[in-house]
Amino acid sequence: MNLHRKGRTALVLALVAVVGMAFRVSWNALRDIANAIGADDTAATLYPFVVDGLMALALIATLVLAGRDRTFALRVLGTYTIASLVLNYVHGLVPELHGRTVDWGRLAEWDPANWALVLLATSLPVGSIYFGSDLVAKVLHHRPAPIPAPIENAEESTETERNRSTADLPVSTPAPITANAKELPRPVAVGFLKSTLPTKPVKAIESTPARPIEVRPAAAESTRPRGVTGRVPDAAKSTRSKRTPAELLAEARTVTADWPDAKVTAEGIRREVRTSPANARTLRDTLRAERAAAVA
Repeated sequence: MNLHRKGRTALVLALVAVVGMAFRVSWNALRDIANAIGADDTAATLYPFVVDGLMALALIATLVLAGRDRTFALRVLGTYTIASLVLNYVHGLVPELHGRTVDWGRLAEWDPANWALVLLATSLPVGSIYFGSDLVAKVLHHRPAPIPAPIENAEESTETERNRSTADLPVSTPAPITANAKELPRPVAVGFLKSTLPTKPVKAIESTPARPIEVRPAAAESTRPRGVTGRVPDAAKSTRSKRTPAELLAEARTVTADWPDAKVTAEGIRREVRTSPANARTLRDTLRAERAAAVA
């Protein structure tokens, strides 16, 4: 295990060394390209970090992200790799770029090619800002999938399952029971019994008329809840005795003596007298009739 870890460490260090040397080779070409498109010495020195540095960032994001985000990081890595390759290729084709004797903003003799190369070289820093920020945001908001816990003692668990699946009975399954293949004796013909046995006349069965079935109407099932049966407890009974209509009318007159006509309603009488809605309406009509007669 320790040897394996040392090998991985050595491989990573070798990769870093190779990438550093490749960056140094590409840094010379990209710096001259930056000087040709109008960058000063400081900007030209930082220009290779903008292009090749984003390639390294996209590579790290590819190893971290998954799904669509990983596809996006791969596209950014491929785009900037091709752009760096094109600019290095142009640097090799134009010797004037090495001694900085080329005209400012001139990367090719053919005008359309020169415009395309200048547009590519000047758009790479802006693209690094946009794509680099997006990749960093995706890496920071990325949540890796949970790694399932390793199964310990897998062999023991497999053996336990095998033991559970076997039969608990020490005796093997008995052999299936085969049917007895012995032929039974054939029945003897009984035709001769008709002549020997005495025959008795069979009486005809008198058919009795069937009685009509009485159909009783079944009680329809009621969906209403059934009331509580049994004796009502004394505590649930009302302590007030039942009042006669005359008593209700006298009590209503007393209650509504100082009421205006608009207030004499069935609901108001029902609440004050504590009676049923039907009695309240009757009392209301009676009181209104008495008041109308008194006014007349």
